[in-house]
Amino acid sequence: MAEKKTLPTYDGIMRDLKNNVFAPIYILMGDEAYYIDQVCDYIQSHALPADQQAFDQTVVFGADVSGSQIADLAMQFPMMAPKRVIIVKEAQGLRSLEKLERYAQNPQPKTILVICYKNGVMNKRLKLVSAVEKSGVVFESKKLREWQLPGHIRSYLQAKKFSIDDKSAAMIADNVGADLNRLYSELDKLVISLPSGEMRITPEMVERNIGVSKEFNSFELRDAIVNRNILKANMIIKYFDNNPKAGSLFSFLPLLFSYFQNLMLAYYAPNNKDQNALAAYLDLKNVWGIKDYLVGMRNYTGNKTLQILQKLREIDAKSKGLDNPSTSVGDLMKELIFFILH
Repeated sequence: MAEKKTLPTYDGIMRDLKNNVFAPIYILMGDEAYYIDQVCDYIQSHALPADQQAFDQTVVFGADVSGSQIADLAMQFPMMAPKRVIIVKEAQGLRSLEKLERYAQNPQPKTILVICYKNGVMNKRLKLVSAVEKSGVVFESKKLREWQLPGHIRSYLQAKKFSIDDKSAAMIADNVGADLNRLYSELDKLVISLPSGEMRITPEMVERNIGVSKEFNSFELRDAIVNRNILKANMIIKYFDNNPKAGSLFSFLPLLFSYFQNLMLAYYAPNNKDQNALAAYLDLKNVWGIKDYLVGMRNYTGNKTLQILQKLREIDAKSKGLDNPSTSVGDLMKELIFFILH
C-alpha cells in the first residue's frame, strides 16, 4: 500500500522558506487570505536580494495574463540572479489555467513560480494541481472554525510571551471573528496598549480596547447556563439578537456542545466527586475549571444532559437550513436556551 502523502502546512512551508529551501512551483489557494499573503510576501521579499528583484522578479495579476503567458515567463532564464521569481496574484481571474499543466510537469529549475488563488480552491481534478503536487507545493489555506478561535488567540499571544484568560479569548473571538488579518491586527493593538511590564490580558482590557462588553458574550452565556441563571441567560440572548456582532448562535453552539459533552462524560467518571480525578478523566488542563462540571451535575441530570446534546445537534442542523424553512437564527437561539433551562 502506498504511503499517504502528508499535506503541506503553513508552518512547514514557512520553515522551509526561512531555511532558504524554495520549491519550483507553489499553488496557494483557499478562503483564508492571511496565510496565502504571508507565504507570497515572504517569497517576494526574500527569494532574491533587493538589488536583483528589478531584473528577475515579475508580479502579474490573473485577469491580465493567460496560462500560456505565465508559462512563457517562467521558462525564461534569470538575467542577474541565480533564480527568477514569477508571482501571479488573484489567479482566480486567470484564463486558460490548464495550459500551465505542461510547464508544471517539467518546471524550469531556475524559476520560482507562485500562483495565489484566493476566495476558493482550484479544481483539484485539474491535471495542473496533480502535476504541482509532484513538482512543487499545493497549499490550501482554510478559515478557522469559530470553536478554534479562542485557542488560536491564546497560541498567538503565547508566542509573543503574553497570556490571556478563557473569558477574554472568548470575548475577542466573538467580537472579531475568523478574519485573521483583522484578528491579528486587533491582538497586536491590544498588546501595544498594555501598561509597561503587564503580560496578562484581562476582560477589562478587552472591553476597553476592543469595545466588546465583558457582560454580554458567549463565555458569560455559558456561565449563566452552567449556573442555571435564567434571567442572565435571557438578557444575553436578547442582547445577541439585537447586536449580532456581539455574539451569535454560531459562536456559542460549539462552546455549549463542548461543555455538555464533557458533562455527560463526568457522570460516567469513576470518581466524579474528586476534583483532581475528574479533571484528569475529562483531560482538563486546569483543575479550577472542574467546578463548572460539579455545578452542572447539580443543575442538570444525566438524562437532561443527553436531551440537551440532542437539542444542540438539532439546532445546529436547523441553523444550516436543514428541516427549517423559515425559523430565524434569533428564534433558534431563544428556542435552544428555553429548552436547556426548563
